[in-house]
Amino acid sequence: MGQAYSAGLTVTDSIILRKERILPLKGEVLVKKGAKVKGEDVVAETLLPGKVVPFNLANKLGVTPAQLQEFIQVKPGEQITKQTVLAQNKGFLGTGLFKSVVYSPVDGEVENISAVTGQVLLREPRIPVQVKAFMDGIVTEVIEGEGVVIENKSAYIQGIFGIGDETLGELKMLAETPEDELDVGKIDESCRDKIVIAGSYAPFHVIEAARKHGVKAIITGGIDDQDIKKLLGYDIGVAITGHENIGLSIICTEGFGRINMAEKTFQLLKHFDGKKASVHGHTQIRAGVIRPEIVIPLDFDEDELVAQAASLPILEIGTLVRVIRQPHFGRIAKVSALPEELTKVESETLVRILEAELDDGTLIRIPRANVEVIES
Repeated sequence: MGQAYSAGLTVTDSIILRKERILPLKGEVLVKKGAKVKGEDVVAETLLPGKVVPFNLANKLGVTPAQLQEFIQVKPGEQITKQTVLAQNKGFLGTGLFKSVVYSPVDGEVENISAVTGQVLLREPRIPVQVKAFMDGIVTEVIEGEGVVIENKSAYIQGIFGIGDETLGELKMLAETPEDELDVGKIDESCRDKIVIAGSYAPFHVIEAARKHGVKAIITGGIDDQDIKKLLGYDIGVAITGHENIGLSIICTEGFGRINMAEKTFQLLKHFDGKKASVHGHTQIRAGVIRPEIVIPLDFDEDELVAQAASLPILEIGTLVRVIRQPHFGRIAKVSALPEELTKVESETLVRILEAELDDGTLIRIPRANVEVIES
């Protein structure tokens, strides 16, 4: 067998991208089909239900649950503030002396009133949620009440690992070669609101400096996993990343440790130095793979947005791959052989393997499932 198919990471200077931008629940779409949008534009919005707050109103008023209906001042569905009277009694022998008044503990609305328990359920104000376009492009489809599909032509890079949510900014190249470590001396106010590009490594103290100077994101070849633990305060494990609130996003293009950024990736980013880009650190390596992305919008005509047939990347002799398992995690290699016979690995299972040469000339034999094709 001369070739096989494998998952791949895309690095290309031109691709037609199609992104669904969907609300977490039904809401309102704010743009129409055919509209040109910027990455920072809000395309849909909705309101999430607020937190429910149980409140023992009968107890607060000093009456039995059955008596509560005599004194209640609100009804289900009513909007309330902390100045709203929920219930009050008539005081001593109905004279108004020693009258008890209970105010709402929260702003929001009355959800439910129970004559059995004497409790009311109060719901805090609804939480507005907005979905932004993320990337410049054209709205090619509107999903009524849910969101939109946006398409564009972009230079596009998938990373191997990232943290931090979606952000936009201007690319700022701070490395001269793919081998460079990000220098803290280059992080200053000129980097504010920028997406800065390192070479092989971004150490913890530089990331801290970037946060203080308002950097939107860092793109680097590698990062120390212990630095990620310092940033987050916990081990990241195998959970989905991308929603960490650390003040910036980080996209690793190669892996963990000091790993030179792939030459093609570095040159592509260097070519677009100073251009607007959209990035995110969302990562899931297990089932339902999600990769961090760097999207650099290009000028295009609408007729270029032609649906393209999806194709699996081909794994064949000469293909460049990135290893996605230890002990060579993040290393780039060139496939030198694709043996057909099954081979027993450390787990005692029989799998198909490949033979490849690492960038330093080392020859390795690894399961095909442990690599991703670097697509062009």
